[in-house]
Amino acid sequence: MGFAHNNVLPGNHFRKDWQRRVRTWFDQPGRKLRRRNARKAKAAALGVRPLSLLRPAVRGQTVRYNRKIREGRGFTLSELKEAGINRKEARTVGIVVDHRRRNLSEEGKKLNVERLTAYKAKLIVFPRKATKPKKGDSTGDDLKAETTRAVPALPDPYVPEAPRKITDEERSFDAYKTLRTARADARYAGARKIRAAKKEEEEANKKK
Repeated sequence: MGFAHNNVLPGNHFRKDWQRRVRTWFDQPGRKLRRRNARKAKAAALGVRPLSLLRPAVRGQTVRYNRKIREGRGFTLSELKEAGINRKEARTVGIVVDHRRRNLSEEGKKLNVERLTAYKAKLIVFPRKATKPKKGDSTGDDLKAETTRAVPALPDPYVPEAPRKITDEERSFDAYKTLRTARADARYAGARKIRAAKKEEEEANKKK
């Protein structure tokens, strides 16, 4: 190997004890098994409690993702109020509350209120003492009802429509032209209003 030009001379050290400096990962299968066993133990310790907390159904941010429905951080105070659930009580029965979130649409609010109502109807609260049940605890046959540990699934954002024939009105509709006209109307609305007021004033002055 020859050296040319005014470059740095290579100083490769190939005789280092690399085995002491390398990070091995031979404990990966054992750690995987340990995590799995820990999850099983935790699920068993939870008893009949839901495996995950109940969260609201929200739309994704921006135009790119807002057609998708995902789980939000927590329910709003107005959603809880409409469903008849106290916000302090909600945290004790596995419902997440987010006091910062706001409802921007009636449809979204209605969807989450229905979600809360369905959860509340299926909820079984076991009393700490069977002989002394507190207010809000389940009693009687409710305690013997069939239980599930899965929270209600998110609703499907798309409602399927049956195929139908396109009408003549829909066929003749020009979406591009309609949008451009609406945009122009919104843009020049102020100027047209001023022009119309000016014209009315001039006509009024002529009559005098």
